[in-house]
Amino acid sequence: MNVLVLNAGSATLKFQLIRTDADRIANDQDERLAKGLVERIGGEALLRFESQGKPPKRSSAPIRDHRAAVDVVLRWLVSDEADTGLRSLADIEGVGHRVAHGGERFTRSVLITPDVVRGIEDMIDLAPLHNPHALKGITAAREVLGRDIPQAAVFDTSFHHTLPEQAYLYAIPYSLYRRYRIRRYGFHGTSYRYMAYRYRKLAGKTREDTNLVCLHMGNGSSACAIKGGISVDTSMGFTPLEGLVMGTRSGDIDPAVMDFIAAKEGLSIHDVDLLLNKQSGLLGVSGLTNDMRELLAEELEHEDRRARLAIELFCYRARKYIGSYLAAMNGTDAIVFAGGIGENSPEVRARILDGLQWMGVELNAERNESMTRGREGVISTDDSRLTAWVIPTDEELLIARDTMRLVHGLELPH
Repeated sequence: MNVLVLNAGSATLKFQLIRTDADRIANDQDERLAKGLVERIGGEALLRFESQGKPPKRSSAPIRDHRAAVDVVLRWLVSDEADTGLRSLADIEGVGHRVAHGGERFTRSVLITPDVVRGIEDMIDLAPLHNPHALKGITAAREVLGRDIPQAAVFDTSFHHTLPEQAYLYAIPYSLYRRYRIRRYGFHGTSYRYMAYRYRKLAGKTREDTNLVCLHMGNGSSACAIKGGISVDTSMGFTPLEGLVMGTRSGDIDPAVMDFIAAKEGLSIHDVDLLLNKQSGLLGVSGLTNDMRELLAEELEHEDRRARLAIELFCYRARKYIGSYLAAMNGTDAIVFAGGIGENSPEVRARILDGLQWMGVELNAERNESMTRGREGVISTDDSRLTAWVIPTDEELLIARDTMRLVHGLELPH
């Protein structure tokens, strides 16, 4: 089955075309036929398309909206240039969408119906910066491919629906939770699902025996405690702002700071919220950039104090969360790194794990240095009581697999 995976942002559209079926899943032989990105939708857009075994193609074109972006992507996918094997749009048999927020209603991936669309719309209050864009992608795919094309929604929050009450509730009046569903939802759920699945395959574990502390670290970063194969705690909360230090997000902060900044700077609460989401984190502390690679270079080449401080804050916060989750879980079997920083920065991984030797983590420096650019495996020593892994995440693959299963009426895995 050929599945088009879409991830729509405010002015972007990421896509992958993946061929999958039950046999391919069983043997991990799904085919990634093409992928790409459309940026700056609404003006002169930048296009980066890449088909299997070919170098990326970069170009620009005026693209007014997401419908036009989907149209451009689809025309390329069936072209001779792309050489994906698709003869026509009819060869695309399903579309899977990444949707940020499913609230308490959507605890699994679902086929998209008018009722599901209304449910995603109902969650806009909880994810005003994300769910509207997913709806744009859903609408655009329906308009270009027709109403009969099956579409699936895969939610970032659904993996965390297993959190116990003591983990997802905030210590605010319970009536506010009952009225407005103010609670910890967590995000990056599809990434954590993949990490847990892939760890089981590599380590020969059953789902019930899968106990992990996972770190998805990129411009957006979070941690997740997985016990018995299910999420029992996670660092992102009601919104993706809570938790670890991130590229431009502050992570954990005393809520009173918002009112204090508003009063001192003459800002509205909305302005302060933007400051904490867009101007804080690595960027805010360093005053230079939100890119970890650039900060590491600045620290090394220029001994920049604030670059070093930003990196130390990032690693310290991650180390604290690992420790707290190990306490909450009464221990675990492994620590798993994923995401752009987690997969590609041996230096950051080493700094985070430094000081955790008392827990039984012994880093193998050579293995750690070699684990970049899509490689997966163990980075701890053979005699380490608590193993450390790098497992590059693949959310698009899980979205394609869920879409295939839903279309064919197959059971969804946990």
